[in-house]
Amino acid sequence: MSAAKTLASPTAAALPGRTLVPPPTILLFATRERARTLMRAAFPRRRARLVLARTPDELESAFRVALVDAAVIDLAGAHEDTWRAAALAREFSSVPFFGLTALRAAESPALAQCAALDFADVLVESVDDDVARGLVMRHAFSTRFSAALAHPPASLGLDTPLQRAAWRGIVAWSGRPVRTQVLADAIGVTREHLSRTFAASGAPNLKRVIDLVRLISAAELAKNPGYDVRDVAAVLDFASSSHLSSTAQRVVGMKPASLARLRAVDLIDRFTKGHGRSRG
Repeated sequence: MSAAKTLASPTAAALPGRTLVPPPTILLFATRERARTLMRAAFPRRRARLVLARTPDELESAFRVALVDAAVIDLAGAHEDTWRAAALAREFSSVPFFGLTALRAAESPALAQCAALDFADVLVESVDDDVARGLVMRHAFSTRFSAALAHPPASLGLDTPLQRAAWRGIVAWSGRPVRTQVLADAIGVTREHLSRTFAASGAPNLKRVIDLVRLISAAELAKNPGYDVRDVAAVLDFASSSHLSSTAQRVVGMKPASLARLRAVDLIDRFTKGHGRSRG
């Protein structure tokens, strides 16, 4: 796994109650109808947002529209465009790439190329059809992000069950904006009670913690060569790159251009040194 793929794997902690977490976005580069049918079955509309790309340029553009959880490249009849699309794995190394193949002997060179590009795995047609979703989601950006941050760092002082439940709800959004009301509904309390109780005993304000988690995600994405600050702001639904900049200054006391060189632990350390509480 490359340096940018530093988030943990398995499964995110479950959030008590109900919460409306955005569905995962899965990109598919394929020209074959068989590949599109297989992926539509694995990622139906009620469970995911499947984005189809027929050219490498379409695939690259899709990375700059929304937060991408995984990309699948159809390897059947691989040609120049296939490898242009596959090469984006190095540009967006925080996102797991998967090959899709029938696993015939003639495709051995394609599998070797996927390994060289640091693909997360290869899906085998007719063998992995029923488990494709699970195989992909195990490595998905949002899954790894939630797992890596499943437990709030001790330095934040989030020790009560309510604070920890809210934290898990926040990280489940993987850096996208989440409203206090959504978290409150998931936990089963009022918005006012959540905001007031979360910040009790000197703990940081809820809104500040939401912004901190968004910046941790921004820092991870900023490590990707394919993203600049404007792209990171767009995929994490900041109003603009200026909004991302002002948030970084306010929450961790630094410019967004510096995020790429910092780890989550570095951002949390800066946050706890005087940036944890906002007005109101």
